[in-house]
Amino acid sequence: MIRPANFNYNDQTASNNYYQKRGIGLESVNENAQKEFDLLVEKLKSNGINVLVFDDDLKHETPSAIFPNNWISFHSNGDIAIYPMFAINRRLERREDVFSFVENKGFNIKNVVDYTSAEDENLFLEGTGSMVLDRVNRKAYCSISERSSEDLLIEFCEDFQYTPVIFNSFQNVEGQRLAIYHTNVMMCVAETFAIVCLDSIDNGAQRKSLTNHLIENEKEIIEISEDQLENFSGNMLQLKDSSGNPILVMSESAHKALNKGQVDKIQKHCKLLSSPIPTIERCEGGSVRCMIAEVFLPISK
Repeated sequence: MIRPANFNYNDQTASNNYYQKRGIGLESVNENAQKEFDLLVEKLKSNGINVLVFDDDLKHETPSAIFPNNWISFHSNGDIAIYPMFAINRRLERREDVFSFVENKGFNIKNVVDYTSAEDENLFLEGTGSMVLDRVNRKAYCSISERSSEDLLIEFCEDFQYTPVIFNSFQNVEGQRLAIYHTNVMMCVAETFAIVCLDSIDNGAQRKSLTNHLIENEKEIIEISEDQLENFSGNMLQLKDSSGNPILVMSESAHKALNKGQVDKIQKHCKLLSSPIPTIERCEGGSVRCMIAEVFLPISK
């Protein structure tokens, strides 16, 4: 996780992230975001989750650095992937000192797979924001958007041996159905269940295909509404504590938007953990899942 140094509303990402709302001035916004970040980290650690916190600095204008999962992903074979980013100022978030930071924490990076040259062709694939990875069943779910290229998705799947599950999802914006910018806003795939806003997929065949893939892998499908999606109820991530127990992490707004039936279904599978991040959600249009880049790298010997 990246602790923000200059968090603020990012004009460059707002063109296709319709969840963003303008903030209240840089100083107070950054201070509020840091408090929200620190509380979330404290809750994760107190629940037995190992958290690596890297501090951003003021050298670059990186208002969205709090979302590292968009530019880097870590894999169990020792590979890391570096991704092409839509917003020019977000490309400054890609830093080699993050690699050495992770290695100094005892993890082994064997190979770097770099897709960033695609930016020259205006093609983008923003990591585990663009792709929701089922790492056990080797499936990459991807809702195509301006930030999620189908060609790059297929290239990633060939490199990392995933099966692509491709579809289109939409949200209502001033009377129009516009593409949801990241897949991880509308769905979460956990070990034994999946949370998904099927109503955001307007194409019936695509909706059925996605459902079939989840059923094939014996996932209980927990549907959320488009109103719940607007409260980031699709932007969740299953982690495990030090004893291997699953915990589903989310924002307070996402948790509050769930109804009792949905909560009961989730709790049959795992524990819920939520934390308030209203400043982060409002200004940057992302939530808890976006703030976490999971480390699956092998431990150094």
